[in-house]
Amino acid sequence: MTRKRKPQRRRYGSVRRLPSGRWQARYPDTNGDLRAAPQTFETKTDAEVWLSQTEADQTRGDWVDPNAGAVNFHEYAAKWIDERGLAETTDELYRRLLRLHLEPCFDELDVNEISAAKVRTWRAERLKATGATTVAKSYRLLKAIMETAVDDDMIKKNPCRIRGAGREEADERPVATVGEVFDLADVIGLRWRLMILLGAFASMRPEELAELRRKDVDLDGGSVWVKRAAPELTTGKRVVGNPKSRAGKREIVLPPFVLTDLRQHLDWFAEPGPEGLVFVGERGAPFRRSTFGRKYRKARNKVGLPDDFRFYDLRHTGNTLAADTGAKLKDLMVRAGQSSERAQLIYQHSKRTHQRKIAANMDADVRRQRQEATEREEQVGELATVHRLAVRASASEAPEASTESAERKRG
Repeated sequence: MTRKRKPQRRRYGSVRRLPSGRWQARYPDTNGDLRAAPQTFETKTDAEVWLSQTEADQTRGDWVDPNAGAVNFHEYAAKWIDERGLAETTDELYRRLLRLHLEPCFDELDVNEISAAKVRTWRAERLKATGATTVAKSYRLLKAIMETAVDDDMIKKNPCRIRGAGREEADERPVATVGEVFDLADVIGLRWRLMILLGAFASMRPEELAELRRKDVDLDGGSVWVKRAAPELTTGKRVVGNPKSRAGKREIVLPPFVLTDLRQHLDWFAEPGPEGLVFVGERGAPFRRSTFGRKYRKARNKVGLPDDFRFYDLRHTGNTLAADTGAKLKDLMVRAGQSSERAQLIYQHSKRTHQRKIAANMDADVRRQRQEATEREEQVGELATVHRLAVRASASEAPEASTESAERKRG
């Protein structure tokens, strides 16, 4: 009689049939404790295959504790922001994106419950409700948080895998002409005239202008130094710190035509002393976005610029004029305070002489455009004058013709 062979004991984990008829797999975690698989299986073979895959993951070091990601997303995301040591403006932006765009969908989920399908659904719904730029920012934030969760061995893969979803493709911004910039500067008034000119022809950001001080102005060298910035939070708090990027700290050589306005402004409106702010309000308070915004919108409407033309768009005018001088891309980036890792590798070094050449060429171009505009106005005036004289001459001849007609009748 042949003895029945006993089934070999599994070397790793175990499987058993449940009263429901389905199969359960159990496996040892990295501490040696036996755990049940997160799901049951239809067949014994399916359970054994799952065990083999889990063993392989542990051997390779790819195994992720399924309980490690059982952390509320809101708590994890808030902690993620706290630990970044962000600038106040960035901290405010991230918390606003989290509150308005991420938490409504993911707030009640654990980190390991956020799947690629849920992310796709969330993004599609957000695109219907708000702008594409805001959705892209929110997606990048979510992706960064979930990538840290991968690094923390909380999840195996980042569920944010939508190609191009974090790319911002903003609409083409309007560019003001030289004439429109000067019209805006004339209408807004003497106190804020220089701010318009520097925003356009020096490509300075509003937060850089808000923190510009007398010691940053070199009248002899015809330049200004951007060393700090003072962006304003949505709460109204003024945050003084470094510019937007490392490249934001820069010297900007000014077109000579701006220097007259610069000297005049320093004499009339700037605070005294080296630390004095260049731009202050009528009552001597530091520049406030809300107060200036009302004046800017009123002047913009009077000039006839589009309603969506922001102060920030003035930079495009200056950048376009600088580009039209034939300057190298690196020189343009230095002037505008822009940087990227890729650009640092491929663009040549920008020298101060290059910046002076850009400023001089911009000066010549602006003066030429202003002169052409003046000549056109004078030509229109001359045509109008000739036209008026012709009308008067025609009217003066009418009595003479009437007199000749009367004499013929008497003759």
